[in-house]
Amino acid sequence: MIKLGKTQTLQVARRSDFGVYLYDPSASREDQVLLPKGQVPSDLEIGDSISVFIYKDSEDRFIATTATPDIELGQVRLLTVAETTPIGAFLQWGLTKDLLLPFKEQTKSLTVGEQILVALYVDKSNRLCATMKIYDYLETNSSYQKDDTVTGTVYELSDNFGVFVAIDNKYSALIPKQQVFKKFVPGDIITGRVTNVREDGKLTLSLREKSFLQMDDDASLIYDKLLASKKGMLPFHDKTDAEIIKREFQLSKNAFKRAIGRLMKEGKIRIEKDGIYL
Repeated sequence: MIKLGKTQTLQVARRSDFGVYLYDPSASREDQVLLPKGQVPSDLEIGDSISVFIYKDSEDRFIATTATPDIELGQVRLLTVAETTPIGAFLQWGLTKDLLLPFKEQTKSLTVGEQILVALYVDKSNRLCATMKIYDYLETNSSYQKDDTVTGTVYELSDNFGVFVAIDNKYSALIPKQQVFKKFVPGDIITGRVTNVREDGKLTLSLREKSFLQMDDDASLIYDKLLASKKGMLPFHDKTDAEIIKREFQLSKNAFKRAIGRLMKEGKIRIEKDGIYL
């Protein structure tokens, strides 16, 4: 069977003025696809096998090519935006005809030249298209373990769950919303720490070190803000609302309390009813 969006090894059935027609020897010989004349090797004979990628031409017909695309069906890859239009964006993917990313499959506005993470799928009209909604296409069989450092691309944001990340642009991961202390946009590259490998293989991440390692950095952050303040004080303390702490310091309430506890122990600050003082 000739498979759209896949590289296959097919066999030459016959020649024509337009090139050669190929078929899958394990399927019906009547199911054939054209390899255009300009791509036919000079020594290719009837009965020979050749590796080709199957896509559709401008008239929506199956066509074979010896060119290697940058993405195949079901894969996730970084592709470059070639053009934006009212119906969607067109992406460079290593073939002459650019790949359509429909507007409804975009998760943010795009600009020409931008690289975005997409998957390749077949739409309801049996056409190859790209999607930025890649959650279901990511793999869950990575070899990463708890406390490993990983790098990935942000591809989706959720108010309910957090920030979805494709580790190595391949594996499924999430920064839980409790661990998100700054704004992200799809396309951001992050480096984080694996805090959990779920039973289904998906990774849970944190952008912070373990508490005992992170505490020094957090304490330095707060102390520097104190030094920069005009009155040598900040109107925040261990009773301040967690959302305010998150907004002002990009820290959780617990991390903030650990850090000011460290600063008090070192004799660098004191806590009053209205805030913390040098």
